[in-house]
Amino acid sequence: MTDTSTVRWLNTPEELDRWLAQAPDRPLALDTEFERVSTFFPIPGLVQLGLGEDLRLVEPAVAEASQAFRDCLAGTERPKLLYAMSEDMELFRHWLDLEPQAVLDLQLASALAGLGFSVGYAKLVETLFDVAIDKSATRSDWLARPLSDVQCRYALEDIRYLEPMYERLTTLLEERGFYTAWLEESERFAKDLASQGEPEDYYLKIRGGWQLNPRQQAVLRELAAWREQECRRRDRPRSRVLADAALIRIAERMPESKGALGALQEVPPVVVRRYGDTLLACVERGESSEGITDRIETPLTRDEQGLFKQVKRLFRGEAEARDVPVELVAPRKRIEACIRRWDSNDDAARFFTEGWRGDMLAPVLDDVSRVLSE
Repeated sequence: MTDTSTVRWLNTPEELDRWLAQAPDRPLALDTEFERVSTFFPIPGLVQLGLGEDLRLVEPAVAEASQAFRDCLAGTERPKLLYAMSEDMELFRHWLDLEPQAVLDLQLASALAGLGFSVGYAKLVETLFDVAIDKSATRSDWLARPLSDVQCRYALEDIRYLEPMYERLTTLLEERGFYTAWLEESERFAKDLASQGEPEDYYLKIRGGWQLNPRQQAVLRELAAWREQECRRRDRPRSRVLADAALIRIAERMPESKGALGALQEVPPVVVRRYGDTLLACVERGESSEGITDRIETPLTRDEQGLFKQVKRLFRGEAEARDVPVELVAPRKRIEACIRRWDSNDDAARFFTEGWRGDMLAPVLDDVSRVLSE
């Protein structure tokens, strides 16, 4: 195994380009460190790359200026090995304006290999290689320079085991008949991540908004879309601009003046002074619109909760028979979507009826359909 006590950097875009040209078909171990305390977008702090036992650190400015690095991420020829990749994918989307392709999430592989759901990197390294990783630098300041030796070694440890893990998990998945399922699930997960984030749809994620009537939800849609755009423009977290509770209360009351807006306890005076006219315009647009196409999902009723338990029981039986976490096979939100609408031509149903899930769940799909059609 590579000795991470020696820290090596790729110091220029040209050096990174030449390094990536090596073994073009070999998987690339990939990780990032970033900061996101007081910003809307993650700020890249460090990039870690590995080709076999050759592990390197790269400054974000160097990676950003490397065309070969961009081409590698966007290309489909070389697999990219990541662990719990959602935050890394978001970083690349906003930082480099690209969606990495041919990404393989080793956390998903561990679940399909029967090693547990959402297992942390350090835990899986310990399970597979009987090695304990020092995680004391996890919450370091990755934007400060120079980085300490402890930080650099920690960063290298985060990629040191990715290729050995890939090789070990590939063997396990092939033995269990789940290697192709892993490829499929990694691709599906990456596509799901890429489809998130449209400002006009953010209102659907606001918890508590389901209690609003359709006209109020139309107002909430306008308010949430404005906040998304403002947060991106100012690069500030949503709560630093206006909290969800304030958006809900404005949509509920639909104030027509700054005085009425300022009378809402959830709306700070500074927000009224800075955004009062804009918020009132959002209310007016929402109130006078044609309404909303999609309503915020309501919690399941008592009867629907009963259906949920029946369907999950059926899915759990098949998942446990194959030693795959039911949380991966049948996520709660996916089951809820089917309970609200079970149609073989609908995306909610196709999630369970196609691909590796369709093969696994085939023995119980007729029973699920019967339960949901009664």
